[in-house]
Amino acid sequence: MKDNFSEQAAQYAQYRPGYPPALFEYLAGLSPARSCAWDCATGNGQMALGLSAFFDRVYATDISEKQLAHAVKAPNITYLKEPAEAPSFAACQFDLAVAGQAIHWFDFGSFYREVRRTLKPGGVFAAAGYGLPRISPEVDGVLTAFYLQEIGPYWDPERRYVDEGYRTIPFPFREVKPPGFHYKVSWELPQLAGYVSTWSAVQHYPF
Repeated sequence: MKDNFSEQAAQYAQYRPGYPPALFEYLAGLSPARSCAWDCATGNGQMALGLSAFFDRVYATDISEKQLAHAVKAPNITYLKEPAEAPSFAACQFDLAVAGQAIHWFDFGSFYREVRRTLKPGGVFAAAGYGLPRISPEVDGVLTAFYLQEIGPYWDPERRYVDEGYRTIPFPFREVKPPGFHYKVSWELPQLAGYVSTWSAVQHYPF
């Protein structure tokens, strides 16, 4: 698993968007129980925090110590510095495992073995992600041009999975087609610029 986000961990915590509450309700509804969930590659805990409202206990792992230092806290969330492909959890521990905006960085084979090992019978795994924000035709055009042309050559190859909506990742499980989810926020220009500054291609760009 790659670590592209330690150096901007503070900005990541400040500017990265969360996830819609409806997503967590949906995942909790799919789960066979709500005892224990695993947030794989939690970053600073946006996914873990949402899950904590529905599950008794949430374990959230990441390889970045700096990201975890900025993670949001909740009494029922335990953060651990561990790779998604080699966690220390017991077999059949989780009702739900989730990777939010992260699975494209994983070694799929190793990670999926751990998903199978750590999920309870009937447990659920979900890969969630989001693409470019949509603001207005004028702003969207500028943002898309910057994304594709200016910093396009500096995206890691794995980024294509995000652009393809995760439809092309290896997925050796029975699929459940989810509804579409939308997350609306009100940002000023500095917040949008802050979010863009956390993109991995921006970090690779030779300023």
